[in-house]
Amino acid sequence: MAKRTESTPEGAVAPRLTRELIISTALQQIDHSGAQSLSMRSLAQQLGVEAMSLYRHVHGKEDILEGVVALLMDGLLADLDAELAEHWQGYLQTTAHQIRRIAVEHPKVFPLVATRHPAAPWLRPPLRSIEVVNAFLAALIGHGFTDQQAVNTYRSFSSFLLGQLLLESAVRGAETAPMGESLDEGGAPIPEGDGRRGLQDAPEVYRLRNMLSEDRSDEEFEVSLEALLDRLAQELSQ
Repeated sequence: MAKRTESTPEGAVAPRLTRELIISTALQQIDHSGAQSLSMRSLAQQLGVEAMSLYRHVHGKEDILEGVVALLMDGLLADLDAELAEHWQGYLQTTAHQIRRIAVEHPKVFPLVATRHPAAPWLRPPLRSIEVVNAFLAALIGHGFTDQQAVNTYRSFSSFLLGQLLLESAVRGAETAPMGESLDEGGAPIPEGDGRRGLQDAPEVYRLRNMLSEDRSDEEFEVSLEALLDRLAQELSQ
């Protein structure tokens, strides 16, 4: 029987505890107070249950945070449809605006989207979900991109979004500094995977994993810097 807490008025019945309810409640807490304030105890109090009962459905705080990111990414994927964009520019614009919507609607959660590590840590935030990256690559290749062009676009696009939206989230009150303590409170093993997905579920990511995992940071920095300087020079010449 659930223990009555301040969040469960006397005579009220606490809702049936599920993983989905725990994750959605965690999202609400982070939206309000940030990820640093989230704890198994605070979640249990809000849900009107004992903290230990949460471990029947989640493995600890780290697992909950991964679940929050997966929840937002699932919502993103539902809004991304290559058929909606007749050209690749339209697809990239749609993707960028949907990612920005997450940053605007959940600024205190967005740093998690920008830093979570799924089964393939070489995938770049904020397109961190294996399924989202797979859909992104498949869409570009479907629009005529070569494998290398699709991977290069993914890299540049991710860098642009990450820098722009982390700054925007910080302006909106997000804590962008690294967490100073261990995320896991339960000591239970965290299942390997990205939410419920693995590389076997993402054929384009699996096929292009060697390209995606290459470290080309020096080249990308120079290309981005040159693009910025070219744009500034064009503005000044007008």
